[in-house]
Amino acid sequence: MSNQQKIKLSIADRVYPLTTTPEQEEGLRKATKKIGEMIKRFEKSYAVRDKQDVLAMCALQFATQVEQKQIDNTEDSQHIEEKLNKLNQMLHDF
Repeated sequence: MSNQQKIKLSIADRVYPLTTTPEQEEGLRKATKKIGEMIKRFEKSYAVRDKQDVLAMCALQFATQVEQKQIDNTEDSQHIEEKLNKLNQMLHDF
């Protein structure tokens, strides 16, 4: 636990103190920056009355990206498995 460090991240005008490892810090800071950029985009593009609405849209966007990557990875895996099965059958026939 000696490699734990305390950092502060600012999201939607609020500061969040966190305890993290040095290995995780870069990812947390990049994610915080990405959230900030997304907040600015949503506020610019839509008439937003509440930060909570913007944060909900950010959460939806991130969750959609994660889900889409899982779907894409599953489809890729299925495609690769089909090709390997065909190749295996060709080797077996040979």
